[in-house]
Amino acid sequence: MTESTIEPINILRIMEMIPHRYPMLLVDRIVDYVAGESAVGLKNVTMNEPHFIGHFPRKPIMPGVLIVEAMAQTSGLLVVQTLGKEAEGKLVYFMSIEDAKFRRPVVPGDTMMIHVQKVQNRRTIWKFKCEAKVNDCVCAEATVTAMLADE
Repeated sequence: MTESTIEPINILRIMEMIPHRYPMLLVDRIVDYVAGESAVGLKNVTMNEPHFIGHFPRKPIMPGVLIVEAMAQTSGLLVVQTLGKEAEGKLVYFMSIEDAKFRRPVVPGDTMMIHVQKVQNRRTIWKFKCEAKVNDCVCAEATVTAMLADE
């Protein structure tokens, strides 16, 4: 049986693990993970984010593509955390998205929880089933595939 972590992965550690930076860093914390199996990322959505200027000025909504990017980043963080030293000098590249569905808007003030579950892993290719939730309500879901490769 696999064991869940208790200690969250904070933003400083996240920035050591993946190369993304503002405004493209879309995971603030990993609140839970099971090595090689699953992770839960947290994204605090704030009005200060640049996409809200134009999407949409009178009714700010987080773009779906950024929700999917947050899913991909959470998945990548699970890969890096799972592989440890084996992931050093490598990047996790987003390869594909399947079955994306958007159920409700994500807006400033929301705390989005990104749940990723490994579907399969073959050598350097990883596939994940992902859900983004606000207050336990599914906002978006997708299956993402990523590849671990040299920088």
